[in-house]
Amino acid sequence: MKLKNEIQTALTAAMKARKEDTKRTLRLVMSSIKLSEVEDRGELDDSRILSILQKEVKTREDSIQEARQAGREDLVKAAEREIEILNQFLPKQMAADELKVLAKQVIEETGATSIKDMGTIMKNLMPKLEGRASGQDASKTVRELLQNN
Repeated sequence: MKLKNEIQTALTAAMKARKEDTKRTLRLVMSSIKLSEVEDRGELDDSRILSILQKEVKTREDSIQEARQAGREDLVKAAEREIEILNQFLPKQMAADELKVLAKQVIEETGATSIKDMGTIMKNLMPKLEGRASGQDASKTVRELLQNN
């Protein structure tokens, strides 16, 4: 529960410092965490909280694309600021080369040969990533590796 406590501490500090962007963003994250805890009927571990944070970042990235299409630079800047805030709690992202090496290793371990084995590979790969790469990036890398076989 260390990560949840970090987020709560940062939220308290943002409230005291009157940092509205940080306060709003972290409150949304905390409500997502609490909602998941209610659904799961218990405390979440750090890996589950990391996945919630990644989902929140992904949501903001999608918002940025939509805001750009609508010509709303103010919304783009707000979403980018929220992503910066969320990234403070995520581990350093893995480079594409590192991800490729890890994916190759998992493919060899599972003996996968085709796209049909994608589920098995992802099930084994995601825990090894520990939040350092998104599921979308991992899936894309695995798909490329399997198609090149």
